[in-house]
Amino acid sequence: QVQLVESGGGLVQAGGSLRLSCAASGSIFGFNVMGWYRQAPGNQRELVASITSFRNTNYAESVKGRFTISRDNTKNTMYLQMNSLKPEDTAVYYCNLRALNSGGGSWGQGTQVTVSS
Repeated sequence: QVQLVESGGGLVQAGGSLRLSCAASGSIFGFNVMGWYRQAPGNQRELVASITSFRNTNYAESVKGRFTISRDNTKNTMYLQMNSLKPEDTAVYYCNLRALNSGGGSWGQGTQVTVSS
C-alpha cells in the first residue's frame, strides 16, 4: 500500500556531496516519521536522520553538521543532503516511513553511496 523509492546515490570523492531522494506513493496519512538508514556490509542498519510530519528532526552524531534531512509533504518526498562526505559514509541508504511511536513501517529498496578516499 505504500511504496518508497530511493534515488541519488552514486560514487563520490571524499569531501564531495550527494543529494538523496525518497519518493513515497500510496496511502500516506496521519502523523508519521520518515527516516534515512544506512547499512554497510557486516554492519547493523543504523539511523542516519529522521524527520516527523511536524518537521522535527533527529541526526546521528556522526553526520550532524554535514547532512540535512528535509521533506516536502506536497510531493510526498524526503531528501537527504549529504555534504563533506567521508569514506565511512559508504553504505546502502534506505528510506523508511512509519507511524509515530511505532516500529517497522515501509522500506525502500536502497541506494548505494560510495565515498572514495
